[in-house]
This record gives sequence, structure tokens and C-alpha cells, in this order.
Amino acid sequence: MDTHRRLRTPALFLLLLLVVDAAAVAEAKLVPNYYAKTCPRAERIVTDVVSQKQLSHPTTAAGVLRVFFHDCFVSGCDASVLVAPSSFARSERDAAQSRSLPGDAFEAVTRAKTALELECPGVVSCADVLAIAARDLVAMMGGPSYPLRLGRKDALASSPAAPDAELPLANSTVPRLIAMFAAKGFTAQELVALSGAHTLGFAHCSEFADRIFRRAKGGGAAAPPHDPTMNPSYAKGLQDACRNYQRDPTIAVFNDVMTPGKFDNVYFVNLQRGLGLLSTDQALWTDPRTRPIVQRYAANQTAFFADFARAIVKLGVQGVKMGRDGEVRRRCDMFNGNPAPLGP
Repeated sequence: MDTHRRLRTPALFLLLLLVVDAAAVAEAKLVPNYYAKTCPRAERIVTDVVSQKQLSHPTTAAGVLRVFFHDCFVSGCDASVLVAPSSFARSERDAAQSRSLPGDAFEAVTRAKTALELECPGVVSCADVLAIAARDLVAMMGGPSYPLRLGRKDALASSPAAPDAELPLANSTVPRLIAMFAAKGFTAQELVALSGAHTLGFAHCSEFADRIFRRAKGGGAAAPPHDPTMNPSYAKGLQDACRNYQRDPTIAVFNDVMTPGKFDNVYFVNLQRGLGLLSTDQALWTDPRTRPIVQRYAANQTAFFADFARAIVKLGVQGVKMGRDGEVRRRCDMFNGNPAPLGP
């Protein structure tokens, strides 16, 4: 499906073209062998470190992939999401949308960066470390391999307000999702393909509690006990799993109940059966604009892998910082200098 045909104003169409052009310019400045002379073993070091991390902590791959999306979708692929808040300055990680980002992902990047600093200090950016880690872990989990260009610089700022303004919510409607992705230069098809990353990972019960715990209002007839688009047995299982989520907010459930540890197309098969965990997941099946794409990916894993690979390559060049617009951080969780406080 081509989002260009659904944009109704010349202004939105022009914005989409400008975003696409900017991404093309950024991609042209990145190269596959960027560290060939300055740090020849850079990619191998990252691969070895994150692979070991995944073997010891099986949620690492899903976490890294999620952090990579958050980083690139908010202000570009510049490792701004990796900056930790301090008493001196807040960061993206203070945003409500960032608070559930998994610690396994940040630790994986930190370990890889530490190993790189021992091998070739001050050379490999944290933004590139995150991009390499995401690519390798997708492949390690059975997903597609895809080409990766390197040379990103790390951001000089990290806004605590940007994630909540730029990232979709767990209950965003499909029209809202399409508009948000179009503003970043992505089509509806690319939106659905990237949503397939939910084949890995988990969500906390608070993110979908409104779908499974519904109450009657006004003393009238009993309201449905769950979102009617959900498979009843699935909804009952989620109610049991999340019964105590208000007392224990750490309770979480796998996004893909069937094959949670494998990168495959079962996420899309699940949507056809009412097994989508988040409302944004299930809405891709119920909305007529995205339903045909879900059907295609559910029936053809090869098509999903090909489209996902293209979409994540495109995601990986969003808002890339080059030259003096960025730096190569010595530590991924802090800037090399002392930035001014970023305000509320």
C-alpha cells in the first residue's frame, strides 16, 4: 500500500518528500567498510559481545531491537536514547515512553562499547554499535540479514520531551500510526513490516490492561470482559497472567504467544486469530488499509523478511548525524562534554 496516495494535502506530501530526500542524503554518506582502517575488528567485536549477551539473557535481542527503533524514530539514529539522565540534565530516558525500555539492551551496548574502547578507543560511535547489534541479533533469532552502512555520529543532545511527542502509543489508531510514520517518510506497508518486530519481546500488563479488564458502566448490562477483537481464550489467559499487575508493575507477557523466541511471521498469523497483544497490533488486522498487508505477511514469510529488511535499513539512516553535528562518545550513557540542562 502506498501512503503517498492517502496524503490529502500538498503540505504533507511535500514533507514526506523532504524526509525521504534527507534520508537518501544521509545514507549516501554512510559506507559499509567505514571502520576498515581505523578499527578493522569493530563489527566482529560487537557481534561476539551481543551474541554472548543473548545466550545468557534471552530477552536481549528484543530489547536491542526496541531501543534501536526508539533511537532512530526519535530525533534520528544518534544514540540519544542511550544517554542516562543525571542530576545535571534530563534525557530521553526520562520520557514516559522510555521508562519501560529494557536494561538488557543498554547493558549489551555498554559491554560492546567497552570492548571496542579497549581495541580502538574513541573510534566507533555508540549509534553504530546499536545499529550493528540490532542487525546481528535479528539474524541470530532467525530473522533476515540485511546490509548495514556505518559512520553515524553520536548526538550532542537528548531531549526528555521528544519520545512522548514522536513515538506512537500502545493504543494509537491506525490512522494515527500511518500519519506518524508518514511524517518520518515511511509508507503504510513499511509501518506494518516494522511492526513485525513484535514477533520478539514482551509488553508490561499496564500497556494493554484496558483491553482485558473492562467494567460495566452506569449499572447497566454487563460490559464485555475484554476487547471483542481478542480471542476469548487468549483474553482469559492474559487476565490470569496480569491479575496482580497493579501491585507488581513488572509483570509482562510475550508479544507473540506462539513463538516468542523466534523472529518469524507468526506475529501476523496471530493477528488473524485475535492474538494481537497491543491494540496497535490488532488494529493492523481490523483496519482495511493495513489488513491486506498483514494477510500477505501471514501467508508469506519470505515477503515479510524482504520488506522488513528494506524498512529497517531505511529506519537506520533516519536523522543520521555526521561530522561536527555529532561526536564519538567515550561512554554511551554520557556526552563527552558537559551539556547544559535541557529543562522540563
